[in-house]
Amino acid sequence: MTDIVVGMGEALWDVLPEGKKIGGAPANFAYHVSQFGLPSEVVSAVGDDPLGAEIVENLTSKGLNQLIETVPYPTGTVQVELDPEGIPMYDIKENVAWDNIPYTARLENLAGRTKAVCFGSLAQRNVVSRNTINRFLDAMPHKGDELIVFDVNLRQGFYTKDILCNSMERCNILKINDEELVTVSRMFGYPGIDLQDKCWILLGKYNLKMLILTCGINGSYVFTPGAVSFQPTPKVEVADTVGAGDSFTAAFIASILKGKSVQEAHAKAVQTSAFVCTQNGAMPVLPKELTEN
Repeated sequence: MTDIVVGMGEALWDVLPEGKKIGGAPANFAYHVSQFGLPSEVVSAVGDDPLGAEIVENLTSKGLNQLIETVPYPTGTVQVELDPEGIPMYDIKENVAWDNIPYTARLENLAGRTKAVCFGSLAQRNVVSRNTINRFLDAMPHKGDELIVFDVNLRQGFYTKDILCNSMERCNILKINDEELVTVSRMFGYPGIDLQDKCWILLGKYNLKMLILTCGINGSYVFTPGAVSFQPTPKVEVADTVGAGDSFTAAFIASILKGKSVQEAHAKAVQTSAFVCTQNGAMPVLPKELTEN
């Protein structure tokens, strides 16, 4: 199988007030891509423990292809508490399995068949997984039509300027939210200009195909050289926002790979993430009117 879409990085349990739910941006992303009918795979690592076995079983039951290695570290967990607006606050455990994703011959083989990949900053907090992600990107085909998505996720100080710079240099699509953009702008030395100007600077500086900026209830933007798409955020009854951003990215990338325009892909991404916000947990089944059009 060629032209696979890969989500790479953390696989873990979100321990929510109502119980634990499988989580981690790469699994969320790959799962939602698969719902749009494209071949996808999640790459991560779990521990040799019941929580790890349960992640593998859970993803298998969802029909999600996976290259998840078992390593001698505990399976990752995140304590999630929701604030009164339903916005998640995270306590992410350190030195866990997904910090130690090994680079293997199987992974190199997968890289050679990958059309699009999504990776974040959180999974690069440890040098082992960081090196694995970089080697995977090196081993991908570089024909000019591949999509390399860096989804910034600044959590608990698990990031450095060097990691962010390297990732932006290696990606061709950057996804960032408004709060992250403010933080990144301070680090990079241009804090005083408006958000859109910051996006244009990053788009040009890193020679990006696209920059996706999400602003919560204030809508979202997709910047491309010479053009910008804006979509308002639909008003919905929010159950929780866990995984909504990952579903946005998945719907957008799936749509672009299916030949949709940036505007069409953007609209689909907004509709998909709005639906996920109405559901509990990060991996609800999407309605067919979203996935089949």
